Amino acid sequence: AATKLASAEKLMYFCTDQLGLEQDFEQKQMPEGKLLVDGFLLCVDVSRGMNRNFDEQLKFVSNLYNQLAKTKKAVVVVLTKCDEGVERYIRDAHAFALSKKNLQVVETSARSNVNVELAFSTLVQLIDRSRAKAKIIPYFEALKQQSQQIAAAKDKYEWLVGRIVKSHNESWPSVSCKMQSSPEYQDYVYLEGTPKAKKLFLQHVLRLKLEHIERRRKLYLATLPQAFEALIPDLDEIDHLSYGKVEKLLESKQDFLKWFVVLEETPWDATSHIDNMENERIPFDLMESQAAEQLYETHLEKLRNERKRAEMRRAFKENLESSPFITPGKPWEEARSFIMNEDFYLWLEESTYMDIYSKHQKQIIDKAKEDFQELLLEYSELFYELELDAKPSKEKMGVIQDVLGEEQRFKALQKLQAERDALILKHIHFVYHPTKETCPSCPLCVDSRVEQLLASRFSRASERNQKNLLSEAAIDRINLVILGKDGLARELANEIRALCTNDDKYVLEGKMYELALRPIEGNVRLPVNAFQTPTFQPHGCLCLYNSKESLSYVVESIEKSRESSVGRRDSPLGQLPLTLILVNKRGDPSGDTLHSLIQQGQHIASKLQCVFLDPASAGIGYGRNINEKHISQVLKGLLDSKRNLNLLSSTSSIKELAEVELRIVLCLMCGDPFNPDDVLLPILQAQASRAAPGGA
Repeated sequence: AATKLASAEKLMYFCTDQLGLEQDFEQKQMPEGKLLVDGFLLCVDVSRGMNRNFDEQLKFVSNLYNQLAKTKKAVVVVLTKCDEGVERYIRDAHAFALSKKNLQVVETSARSNVNVELAFSTLVQLIDRSRAKAKIIPYFEALKQQSQQIAAAKDKYEWLVGRIVKSHNESWPSVSCKMQSSPEYQDYVYLEGTPKAKKLFLQHVLRLKLEHIERRRKLYLATLPQAFEALIPDLDEIDHLSYGKVEKLLESKQDFLKWFVVLEETPWDATSHIDNMENERIPFDLMESQAAEQLYETHLEKLRNERKRAEMRRAFKENLESSPFITPGKPWEEARSFIMNEDFYLWLEESTYMDIYSKHQKQIIDKAKEDFQELLLEYSELFYELELDAKPSKEKMGVIQDVLGEEQRFKALQKLQAERDALILKHIHFVYHPTKETCPSCPLCVDSRVEQLLASRFSRASERNQKNLLSEAAIDRINLVILGKDGLARELANEIRALCTNDDKYVLEGKMYELALRPIEGNVRLPVNAFQTPTFQPHGCLCLYNSKESLSYVVESIEKSRESSVGRRDSPLGQLPLTLILVNKRGDPSGDTLHSLIQQGQHIASKLQCVFLDPASAGIGYGRNINEKHISQVLKGLLDSKRNLNLLSSTSSIKELAEVELRIVLCLMCGDPFNPDDVLLPILQAQASRAAPGGA
């Protein structure tokens, strides 16, 4: 039946938030007369209103309900504004509903959109009993469920925004169009509305922009120290200036615009410059930031520290040069206490001082060696009476040392006795084998310098002549393994090196050979003691012994090496030439012991099918295990073996130079500061000067 309502020409529904904005909403008025009504939502405001008595409101609601009850229509009590509800008001409203035949009560909040839909669905179920009964949930429980639902929807929506929006320059209209069909967007807008969805988008874009600005700022700050290094590297120029004057100084530099850009608008992070990725120059207004000023202070402190460290290095070098305690060869451990002080330790690590000390030692050692070489030349008469093989006896060596011992240049190498003795032996070797390679001044030998001058002045006659000259200049290499025990191998290696030139070359039958030595004294099965390595292919082995134990070690090592090479095609150890030598033992073994060692050595040599050499005669070779004749004999045998195995490359014969029209004898001392270019260039630069037919 129709129910008559006395509310003619009034809006069917309105809200206080709409007052003054009626034109923005649908203007639907209540009709006059009868209206079909199926049910009522009886709303009770449970918030604390100003100038409003809740008891009076509840009394009015009770009277209103009495009128509604007469219609026999379904009624649901709706408690509104529960988000601001007063607990007593809510309790009294429930008591009222309970007193009126258990009216259904739904706690709602339109602002939070909690249980609003539930209020209508409850009323519909009371009108249409065939519908399933809706479960009425208290406000706070419904608010909790809705908050969880909104939070989950928000997370999904933020994930969607993060996946789609990668640039801070994106706009809401374009992005919202892209997201229209996404369920994550639809769910969140349904729960929270479009304004909040847009707000989250703007927050994400702002975050992207701030991150972009921070990356640019870090890039600029990382480049700023380089700009300081390039524009203001001089401490004297900036040490007395304030930070403001330093900024002006930077602007006056020629390369200022290479490092900085002056923007018309500031600050830089609020301008379009942040998106100018092609321009990596530093915005000059960044210099006003505290971080930039701290970087400048760091640069200034760095320059001050560098100057102080340089002063410490200079003072340390001066200490080294002026200290009478620093002599060639003195170890750092002995010298440290004489030259170090507390200031040195404050500014530099000890490793830095050790490096400076090592360089200083090299300089004074090289100078001491040069001076000693001059001393040997000054006393050249000491070496005239030596035998032709240039092997001084112990007595002669003692005489040489006695004569030179009072000289300061001899005493300067007191801590480098082994190197001093080696210089004497090399000088003796040069006296009897004076070549470019054995010259103490090599590679600054006058002969070498003259050859270089001629080679640079004249070109080769033909490609064939050039190849011939290169072939003639080639130096063969001999790789020699020295096998011994208890220091025998190392001692002999040092003695052989003393007979070599400065660049480890050995003169044999008038020809130079590059000599590589590999002394071995340990277990040959270990890689560190292997006969053969990727960079060392042995051509022969020199086996040393001076006792039964050292002879047994030699035999075992040879057998182990041969066993390891069985089945390997790339290993020549099976056919490696061997030489067994009985060397002088300290105290010179004699009698039965020496005779027994010789017999055992001969027996082992026969077993190993190798050469056996008798021990060196007494008195031959100062401080040596074997004499030079033995060494030359061994190396000559290795060369013969290399030729037999086709390992020695053939060399072309030396061609005689064609007869020339002018021959010049140039007499200069090696190491003389007088340059041979001053003598030869006037001749070589003459128009009539030409290369001889055989070469320059």
